[in-house]
Amino acid sequence: MSPLSREAVAQTADWIASLQLPNGMVPWYRGGHADPWNHVEATMALAAAGRWPEVERAFAWLRTNQLADGSWCTFYLPDGVLDPRRDPNVCAYLATGAWWCHRLGADRAFLEEWWPMIERAISWCLRYQRLSGEIVWSVGPDGVPGIFALLAANSSLQRSLHCAYQVGSVLGRERPEWQKAAVRVAEAVAYRPAAFAPKERWAMDWYYPVLSGALSGEAARERLLARWGEFAETGLGVRCVSGNFWVTAAETAECAMAANRAGMREDAELLLAWAGHLRDPDDGSYWTGCAHPECVKFPGGQRSTYSAAAVLIADHVIWRPSAAAEVFSASGDELSRSGPGRPAEPVGQGR
Repeated sequence: MSPLSREAVAQTADWIASLQLPNGMVPWYRGGHADPWNHVEATMALAAAGRWPEVERAFAWLRTNQLADGSWCTFYLPDGVLDPRRDPNVCAYLATGAWWCHRLGADRAFLEEWWPMIERAISWCLRYQRLSGEIVWSVGPDGVPGIFALLAANSSLQRSLHCAYQVGSVLGRERPEWQKAAVRVAEAVAYRPAAFAPKERWAMDWYYPVLSGALSGEAARERLLARWGEFAETGLGVRCVSGNFWVTAAETAECAMAANRAGMREDAELLLAWAGHLRDPDDGSYWTGCAHPECVKFPGGQRSTYSAAAVLIADHVIWRPSAAAEVFSASGDELSRSGPGRPAEPVGQGR
């Protein structure tokens, strides 16, 4: 049984909705900034709770702020841009959100409405895919790409590319090149670690290749188990950074989904339950994280929409299986391989 009742899910969704601004933007926290990735994450949680008017407003905010080339800036304030850089992973995540909403019941007209935005965003992202498969992390306002790629970001990117392909297929707008690009990204994630900047201390680099489906089966389980003791704190959650005794709600919930995808169901259930100590029972919000052993809320007692959203999404995937749950579960891996392209294969072996 889920640690969250339906009433608790509704309460948390209400709290996220209470922070949504009149223009549709969902900030990280009350009075804070926003970025398109976490904005979409919050939108997905609202959809899982049936808050469709807020979902429509959130997608409308994305449309209003999409730039002419199809990208978005990295960070926004309620009335303007905070950081004009572009991040392909941030820009692509719209497709994951749209596919999630459709699998929750949003109709074909919903996808039709947002298709032009998705197509422009994905086309922009793929400009920055390297010949070796990975996509650069950051792009300047002048269009000049950064010099390195990130493993967690590319893991998320390949899932977004798969979702974009699925959206196009539903609409009869096949984009086989998107699926092929996704396979190339997955191959880089699975078999070319040297292609990415070293970020091994961060939990996201540990579990995101599994959460995204770039690694599956025994390889996924081996990856999680190899560093479980570094990141998972019994009864508390998942550390954001190994060596720092700071557990966070978002990393805990996402790692729970990764464990579930890898077939580690009992571990997934435990992780999600452990996130409960970061929940504020008064309004259903979630503290971003806390430092132990004192359990000092950190940073600064912050309660964040993306943390609450990650928990609601994980709760839906693990405990309330639906067609949307396939986005972050092993059953979705077959969907990813159903189009053109091929499953990732080892490279540089036996050659």
